[in-house]
Amino acid sequence: QVQFVESGGGLVQPGGSLRLSCVGSGTIFSIYAMGWYRQAPGKQRELVAAVTSGGRTSYVDSVKGRFTISRDNAKNTVYLQMNSLKPQDTAVYYCNGYSEYDGSEYWGQGTQVTVSS
Repeated sequence: QVQFVESGGGLVQPGGSLRLSCVGSGTIFSIYAMGWYRQAPGKQRELVAAVTSGGRTSYVDSVKGRFTISRDNAKNTVYLQMNSLKPQDTAVYYCNGYSEYDGSEYWGQGTQVTVSS
């Protein structure tokens, strides 16, 4: 059974930092393109950052220069380092794995990030 499990969310003050982690199991992690999505109340889910199986990264404009996505295939883990956090970054953050081999896709359960003073 393929699973992706997020951790690392929480409450942080504006300007602070958090690092999210997503651990995959039950599959060959390295073949997956991994993405971090977020969904704020009343808004659509949006792709925040992604990393391909080959390590190529991309970001939504609103987080460029503040967020960094990375992966460690030996640990079956993808990270999202979030710096200079703003109240508008408040959302539930979801990990997504997309198999570049067969097109299968899996979601984590989500982790809440709240940026507030």
